[in-house]
Amino acid sequence: MATLQEQIREVEEEIKKTTYNKATSFHIGRLKAKLAKLHDEVEKKSSSSGTGEGYSVKKSGDATVTLVGFPSVGKSTLLNKLTDANSEVGAYAFTTLTVVPGVMEYKGAIIQILDVPGLVKGAASGRGRGKEVIAVIRNSDLVIFLLDVFQTAHHQVLIDELYEAGIRVDQTLPDVVIKKVDRGGIRINSTVELDLDEETIRSIMDEYKIHNATVLFRENVTVDQFIDVVAGNRSYVPSMIVVNKVDLATPYILEENIKMYPEAVFISAHNSQNLDMLRDVLYDRLGFIRVYMKPQGEAADLEEPMIVLRNTDVGQICDRLHKDFRKKFRFAYVWGDSAKHPGQRVGLEHKLKDKDILSVVIQK
Repeated sequence: MATLQEQIREVEEEIKKTTYNKATSFHIGRLKAKLAKLHDEVEKKSSSSGTGEGYSVKKSGDATVTLVGFPSVGKSTLLNKLTDANSEVGAYAFTTLTVVPGVMEYKGAIIQILDVPGLVKGAASGRGRGKEVIAVIRNSDLVIFLLDVFQTAHHQVLIDELYEAGIRVDQTLPDVVIKKVDRGGIRINSTVELDLDEETIRSIMDEYKIHNATVLFRENVTVDQFIDVVAGNRSYVPSMIVVNKVDLATPYILEENIKMYPEAVFISAHNSQNLDMLRDVLYDRLGFIRVYMKPQGEAADLEEPMIVLRNTDVGQICDRLHKDFRKKFRFAYVWGDSAKHPGQRVGLEHKLKDKDILSVVIQK
């Protein structure tokens, strides 16, 4: 019987040689779904054989950022310059991987920055302890792609590796809801015009052995995005690009890189060049908001807000305040941009906005 890698190559070859048109779109959809399932099986197999994702780093602070790059790109140097980290002290020692955590305090926010071993091509299949590294990245609030000024083409290799491992960089979860039911087949509803035809949708779901479900599309999605929704195990992580070792580059190389990555921050970790700019961009990219707490019957504390990530809800604030607050939660009052009217009564799912005032009421 063919190995998983051989099966993957066979399916990839068939996709390549199939001409894409309306008549073949459902066949290609099924092949892509099959390919996604095979990749998931490879990941599961390597996890169970002890080279997988049985490792995690305890998140701390207001956000967690992971430095991702090829070996020798300067991640350790940058971490030590940005934070209180020391590669010899305070490391999480795993059997096969050491993650070095550091803490950067900036504008009132406490940002945990993790330095993981360099990713290499083939990491998604477990090469170079890639599985454990990817497990850490999956749980990050942001990824910093650290590139060598002479090797900036590595960015696409890193994106491809993470994609193969089920991490969607700078994408959001498609607005598609699948509800499995006991009978009635596949029922498809949409609030937008779809490029995907019903046959393709059904063939993908059939590949995942989903035969009875209602599917609601609130967004026009590609075949690959729909497969991600059906698979249900993808991670969506924002990123930023930082190009290191600019002190060694000629003006021409620097100019070419700026053209290629206009949004990147160009630094020299060794010389501490542009590190203040990096801190600023990192803080903005994380998208922090301030939430002012108002204890019951008292005035709001407008001096020291809680610093939290954008899209934080009341439940997550409860988790930060006390381990029992979510369990004992009754309701909350909100004043500010997220409230329909001042002092709106809300539940745990209510998403907060910058400068909101929040009062949480719990059972005594």
